[in-house]
Amino acid sequence: MRGPRWEVEGRNWPNREGSRFVETPGLKWHVQVAGDGPAILLLHGTGAATHSWRDVLPLLAQDFTVIAPDLPGHGYTKGRPRQGLTLLGMASAVIALLDTLGQRPSLIVGHSAGAAIAIQTVHLQGAAMPLIGFNPALMPFPGLAAKLFPSLARMLFVNPFVPRMLAGIARIPGETGRFLRRATGSAIDVRGIAAYEALMGNHHHCGGAMEMMASWDLDALSRLLPQLRSRVLLVHSSGDTAVPLSSVEQAARLIPDCRLEVLPGLGHLAHEERPGKAAELIRTFAAASASDESKGEPG
Repeated sequence: MRGPRWEVEGRNWPNREGSRFVETPGLKWHVQVAGDGPAILLLHGTGAATHSWRDVLPLLAQDFTVIAPDLPGHGYTKGRPRQGLTLLGMASAVIALLDTLGQRPSLIVGHSAGAAIAIQTVHLQGAAMPLIGFNPALMPFPGLAAKLFPSLARMLFVNPFVPRMLAGIARIPGETGRFLRRATGSAIDVRGIAAYEALMGNHHHCGGAMEMMASWDLDALSRLLPQLRSRVLLVHSSGDTAVPLSSVEQAARLIPDCRLEVLPGLGHLAHEERPGKAAELIRTFAAASASDESKGEPG
């Protein structure tokens, strides 16, 4: 089995009616498109897929054309970018997907590592496109972990038994939900847990997530932040156990035009816990950015 199977694990996939499969060089993407209006691109984080936006997507589709792909190495997208699952490789692949779809988003929204991909994408395009990062992973891990984690992830990734072991653990009844609660600080709904179970129980998906972590260079990304010409909103949560608030505050200080909002009582998957609040923040930010653009103001 090469990754989760669309007709098996994906048969009850959230927003399945909006799914399509799109080919770009080296990749066959699973992407969901819904709604009509200005385009918004939604990028999930490491280990997730389009289901991460399951309740946000239909809310935004009332006013926007919403595009949400499974990133390479994740979900039902098959193949591999030419530059691998590095930030540069992922961002280049996203640009190729948008070109194939004939879409130029007015706003990119990324969750966790998806926020890093969003920033790298805008940097490659040389654009000043507005960005939102939910619980963004933009800075190196503090202290010794900054040096140890990438090396550890690489060592684990090259061992073919590790993704199989993780997938086996995920198939233990109830273990995926317990893991998500411990790792993120979020309590999500049954539909969300079922989708994570379908993904995390597949060793190819686990391997893709691990390779993405092993390939990450957040030191290089952090050096890009002061160069951003985009207006940026970072949304973090007080109960996030995956990304420390201090890291997001540091990123916000580096970005020239950035506002930080902290949501009380939510975890790393805040947009899954409170999709209505996430959609409201996105809609408000999109409207303000569009208004400023029409006035000829920067950002």
